[in-house]
Amino acid sequence: MQRILNSFFIKSLGCKTNHIEGQLIYQELIKAGYTPAKDENSCDFFILNTCSVTSHADNQALYIIKQFRLKNKNAKVILTGCFAQTAANKEELNADIILGNDEKLEIVKYLEYAKNGIQNAEMQVYVENIFNIKKFHHKNLEFLNTTRPSIKIQEGCSNRCSYCIIPYARGNSRSENLENIIEQINYLTENNYKEVVLVGIHIGEWGREINKKLIDLLKRIEDTKILRYRLGSLYVTEIDEELIEFLKKSEKFCTHFHLSLQSMCNKTLKNMNRFYTAEYARDVIYELNKNFNLPFLGCDIITGFPDESSEDFEITYNELRNSGLSFIHSFPYSKRNGTPACNMPNQVYEHVKKERTKKLIALSNILHEDFLKKNKNTMQEVLFQKKSKKNGKYLGITKNYIKVYKKSDIDLWNTVEILNLADYEIE
Repeated sequence: MQRILNSFFIKSLGCKTNHIEGQLIYQELIKAGYTPAKDENSCDFFILNTCSVTSHADNQALYIIKQFRLKNKNAKVILTGCFAQTAANKEELNADIILGNDEKLEIVKYLEYAKNGIQNAEMQVYVENIFNIKKFHHKNLEFLNTTRPSIKIQEGCSNRCSYCIIPYARGNSRSENLENIIEQINYLTENNYKEVVLVGIHIGEWGREINKKLIDLLKRIEDTKILRYRLGSLYVTEIDEELIEFLKKSEKFCTHFHLSLQSMCNKTLKNMNRFYTAEYARDVIYELNKNFNLPFLGCDIITGFPDESSEDFEITYNELRNSGLSFIHSFPYSKRNGTPACNMPNQVYEHVKKERTKKLIALSNILHEDFLKKNKNTMQEVLFQKKSKKNGKYLGITKNYIKVYKKSDIDLWNTVEILNLADYEIE
């Protein structure tokens, strides 16, 4: 008698966009009558929604599948996400079904296709050429398990940075329809959500193919009843005077900027195919600090890019030290097959990359501690989430992205308070 495959367990890796898509997969399966398993050891379908931004992410996915196969020999493995999209040899992925980044949003259809064949050992692959996909794949997220839900407003990236595999995993930039975004925000507001986070692969490109700009969307969001909104990562070239003037007058905008910098050395930026200079980035950071009251300014920095000398790294380090940033997310350069940087000369040794990353992490800790000290005696609007496992106190987030811990005997989830941060533990 043929076993009925119904229960599933999903694990998402990587960025916020990927995690939203993991929630959409969960939602679609529930609607279709599939049952969530209590853990991965008791599921019929194990769905791994992968990242591929670094080689470590690829290896992590392979390791997870290998370990899963040892524990649950009867379940079927579905591999999706960026690694599934970009892997050259699908046969090596050790999965029963492989779905591309667009196909995963129709997972129910592909499971139904596969149910007969999946009883056999033959792998089934459903991965279209991502560059053939021209429109944003619209799905409303209805099942939410967070205080500050993210809304995916954009997909793909039309830039071609020399180190980056993501355009080959996600395709060219596609924008969600403005009215669909507003509809999702209104739905969330009606269900008592107070903050939304606008995310995508490159949200600064939102609207370009439909002759609009990100600011056009933000103006419409200002007219909704949402209490506050937060932006995902932006390039410094996308933060112009018009955007700054608009945002600094907003009572809804959370003063939290995450900048996709990658380096602060002009030679390295040129090699990365980034179309701005360190001086330009420095000026944008200065303007943000000047126009906003204690904004959280984070950034991404890649260490050990090919041909980055010790002197080049020191230029980046010193620029960052004096930049006025609040936080640095630093990680070593990772070779990605199919990108120009993979074959560049003067590749940097792994131990050197790690040492440079370690140095930037230490600098980030200093910058963030200084940022917290500046905020210590300020009054801030705090949106509370669930209790922290770390200390049993309720965790709240200020508009400028400071974590606030408050002890309370009453449930503070999804409540907003104005607090003096001097009276609370913050980080």
